Amino acid sequence: MDRAVIVLAGGFSKRFGLDKCLIELAGKPLILHVLDRVARVAGENVVVTGSDEQREKVVSLLKSRARVIVDKYEDHSPLIGALTGLENVENEHEYALLLPCDAPFVSMEIAMLLLNLCVNRSAAIPRWPNGYIEPLQAAYHIKNAIRAGEKALEEGKRDMLSMINYMRGVRYISTLVLQQYDAELLSFFNVNTPQDLKRAESLLQKRRQ
Repeated sequence: MDRAVIVLAGGFSKRFGLDKCLIELAGKPLILHVLDRVARVAGENVVVTGSDEQREKVVSLLKSRARVIVDKYEDHSPLIGALTGLENVENEHEYALLLPCDAPFVSMEIAMLLLNLCVNRSAAIPRWPNGYIEPLQAAYHIKNAIRAGEKALEEGKRDMLSMINYMRGVRYISTLVLQQYDAELLSFFNVNTPQDLKRAESLLQKRRQ
């Protein structure tokens, strides 16, 4: 399969006092929620961590569920994490789906749709009606994304939007369309605060009922 899933897990949550990917939701770390949701989406799963210490923790947790690597630069950012992951799968795959580690309800259907819509494009990125985009839940042509990301870094920029601005042939998919696959768009729900975690627990209980 010419596709990979790259999960960015390098963030540390000051609110929770630990690596974000290890925060437990219903007794299971967030990173496992994400990987379970997209287990059948791609030929390889890669997790990008922020340090060797974090990598050791994640490897111990995931066993053989994913290849775990460390950010290529010490000054962490989503773009650095994305480039690290993309460069590590460049020789084996043509397209990659980027995901955050704190989105426990990511939709497998949306993930597969984005990868399919990315074929022969540089990227397939969800976009909200107000124009806001979701670059960390998007599919990318790996080589094109690497070239654009490196240009952004050369300009001293560390954000995903700067990378996307250097890309041609980007396909934007309205979240109104994605509601056909995820009515409440919970795929884009991130756990950033204790309140978010409580809401996520409540949503899980409702789904189980």
